[in-house]
Amino acid sequence: MGDLDDGPHQKPLDKKEVERAVLDLLPPKFFDLIISHNPTGEYTRHIRHEEVSKAVIELWHAGKISTNELWTFAYEDGNKEYYPRPVENAPVYRTLTKRIFRRKYNIITETYGFEKSSFEAKTTPRAESFWQFTDPDDAEKWLSDGGVSV
Repeated sequence: MGDLDDGPHQKPLDKKEVERAVLDLLPPKFFDLIISHNPTGEYTRHIRHEEVSKAVIELWHAGKISTNELWTFAYEDGNKEYYPRPVENAPVYRTLTKRIFRRKYNIITETYGFEKSSFEAKTTPRAESFWQFTDPDDAEKWLSDGGVSV
């Protein structure tokens, strides 16, 4: 997890600054799987998530990070009509067991320190969904097409 401004009133960052932050966080090695944010931000307008996702896709496409697969979160919120929901027809959709959900919820509330009444705690999903890529060219094309569905 990086230390880029993640507050509610984010201003866009320079693309190179975001790419440097991603490269600084990832050791220079090959990964079986990288999971990142979605270029639509998981929910309507989370600028930092959008920027990080775009940077990861572009770095993978440029060969600056190496992985067999890239998954980006697949959530939607009906343009802020409701809390983010996993996209059920995404290539990867998994309902979490009670034990795994509890561990995830504890990470949000205890490790990260979000209050149980916070947006982050209230939106902790009981299922996860991801857009899945095995080819950086496909991911780059998807990004240029708007990154909404595969």
